[in-house]
Amino acid sequence: MTDITDRYTFDEEDVVVTHEKSYAAGVPAVLVSLKRGLEQMGPVRTARTLMKLNQRQGFDCPGCAWPETPGHRKHAEFCENGAKAVAEEATTRTVTPEFFAEHSVADLLGRTEFWLGQQGRLTHPMVLLPGATHYEPIGWDAAFALIAGELRGLASPDEAVFYTSGRTSNEAAFLYQLMIRAFGTNNLPDCSNMCHESSGSALVETIGIGKGSVSVPDIENADLILIAGQNPGTNHPRMLSTLEKAKGNGATVIAINPLPEAGLLRFKDPQKVHGVVGDGVQIADEFLQIRIGGDQALFQGLGRLLLEAEDAAPGTVLDREFIDRHTAGFEECAAHLRRVDLGTVVQATGLTLDQIRATADALIGSKKTIICWAMGLTQQTHGVATIQDAVNLLLLQGMIGKPGAGVCPVRGHSNVQGDRTMGIWEKMPESFLTALDTEFGIRSPRKHGFDAVDSIRAMRDGKASVFIGMGGNFVSATPDTETTEAALRRCALTVQVSTKLNRSHLVTGQSALILPSLGRTDKDVQAGRKQQVSVEDSMSMVHLSRGSLPPASDQLRSEVAIVCGIALALFGPEHSVPWAEFTADYDRIRDSIARVIPGFEDFNRKVRRPDGFGLPHPPRDERRFVTNTGKANFTVSELSWLPVPEGKLILQTMRSHDQYNTTIYGLDDRYRGVKGGRRVLFISAEDLESFGYAAGDRVDLISEWTTADGSVEERRAEDFRLVPYPTPVGNVAAYYPETNPLIPLDHVARKSNTPVSKAVTIRLQRRG
Repeated sequence: MTDITDRYTFDEEDVVVTHEKSYAAGVPAVLVSLKRGLEQMGPVRTARTLMKLNQRQGFDCPGCAWPETPGHRKHAEFCENGAKAVAEEATTRTVTPEFFAEHSVADLLGRTEFWLGQQGRLTHPMVLLPGATHYEPIGWDAAFALIAGELRGLASPDEAVFYTSGRTSNEAAFLYQLMIRAFGTNNLPDCSNMCHESSGSALVETIGIGKGSVSVPDIENADLILIAGQNPGTNHPRMLSTLEKAKGNGATVIAINPLPEAGLLRFKDPQKVHGVVGDGVQIADEFLQIRIGGDQALFQGLGRLLLEAEDAAPGTVLDREFIDRHTAGFEECAAHLRRVDLGTVVQATGLTLDQIRATADALIGSKKTIICWAMGLTQQTHGVATIQDAVNLLLLQGMIGKPGAGVCPVRGHSNVQGDRTMGIWEKMPESFLTALDTEFGIRSPRKHGFDAVDSIRAMRDGKASVFIGMGGNFVSATPDTETTEAALRRCALTVQVSTKLNRSHLVTGQSALILPSLGRTDKDVQAGRKQQVSVEDSMSMVHLSRGSLPPASDQLRSEVAIVCGIALALFGPEHSVPWAEFTADYDRIRDSIARVIPGFEDFNRKVRRPDGFGLPHPPRDERRFVTNTGKANFTVSELSWLPVPEGKLILQTMRSHDQYNTTIYGLDDRYRGVKGGRRVLFISAEDLESFGYAAGDRVDLISEWTTADGSVEERRAEDFRLVPYPTPVGNVAAYYPETNPLIPLDHVARKSNTPVSKAVTIRLQRRG
């Protein structure tokens, strides 16, 4: 253990800053992938796992949810960060009971997330008893009995909170929500609440389904692709291969982002000659360096320009047949867009009018347009409205429900979309609850439950006292770190189902459990038979995932077995749900899913097809819109944007290239030129000069939040190094979770309640 401890400690004084890269992937990506694999797994295990990653008879990547091209999988169907994710999970390092005997909770709380994650796979169920300083081993039956006893002792089922991470399989997620609803609550916060909840809220209202409407072939054959608030090179690098194909087919790509992202500038595919010895492929034809929060203004300005172009040449720009037949609210939306002031659009976006007009011309010239986005749009106060204004643009030209066109919210986590399909949502519709009740003879509660933000509020206010997390790292994924940690410490019991150690295991209730689970790479054998689980990718394709590695310990249990074990302890063996049978045979789970969830009929047969099967999507498949009007809805939203207050800056939080969500793979952000540390603030050279700082100066970040009563709250994150970077004046960026303490719990998006992590007002304070 000593050697690992020594190797994964670091001093932020040793940070080295070079220059940002102008391309993504290439030979360095291959070398980094191999290096991380060899460090964590050794040569044989590295080869064995990577060659099965995202293959038909292999396992689904535990990283992002980008799909494969149907029928055209490569021999190496993974990216650098996918390889890092596998190395993290398939590591030969282990965290045993002896580790916990050596390290107190207080000791571990002083370690970084990076250090914690590098210790290895959890091997045994562990318990932290009231007043104890160290975790100690506990048997599975005793752990399940402890959970069941706490749950049964609550005055109301609504006093328990059940969190879900996006890596949970369809089968485990379905059983998890079934157990929770059979218990009597809809308190089902999940990681979607922190990322794409704004997308779902916007799309359900406008097109009737909260999922993207395009496939990989659609992107490959589009004329025009707008990519807004998204960094494919780090967050879903396999998307770059799809964009390369689109470029080869003649597509124009416009990148809209405050920061120049290497992957959107140029892509070097290491599996092709030009990606090794050549210059690769330029991805973005245009880079619109927009100010933080200016996307809605851009979309509304583009809408006005499309209407003006139609006025000048009637019948050449808008798809009036589509509008008249398939949409509602056009006249109101058009009247609103005509009133948009282009001067305000220029001010809000930081773009020139020529850039905006050129983008409008690209839209006018395109017959097949796709708009892609991620957290840069969703994690804004006006995130829902921004996405709806993007949908308005597509509806004006009939770009929903036609090949090569549509909406593409790019989900991050591997099965986050599948979890929602399986019922992980605090507001599932009546049709789902009725079908669930009919299948299992239960009575699901109808009252809406808590999402992530409301769960923190409930624990903070003493309205919830049991927290169970199915995967993930709730403490580091959520905003307002001090408030979140205090809320969890008020609980009577906190439970974490996990593969690796993280900070959420150390911020505990009076009692705490760590329940170690199998990962995607692990072989899952139940009742003598190897089991397989299913996942849904970003484009509604469902396929099987089959782990093959021997588990790190014979004490590990699958998420399915853990959920069923808790349920049996909670409800007893005579319960109407056959929990023991579900544990023994996952086909039984899929048979029930087939009877409950539309689109999963004949689930077990369809999912065994070589590439799985696609779920129905009425707008895409039939141009049918299941909305309140029966049509696609144009919307009217007040224009919102973010003026920079005098003497302040607007901060966006983001990932390093060496992390995935809250998992820190390493301390290098190769694409942004930072090596050896994470507490850096990317700031324009103009702001450095105007604020009187120099590159390398150390500052504290202080966020300012005006509460409902008009008072100003301040939050602090200490000791960040200033790094000059090409970002708009007044806009800065830094990594999370280091900056999560700056985000107020009440700073949320309208309608979706998503934390606004991409628009935090801060000031800088020089360190003494």
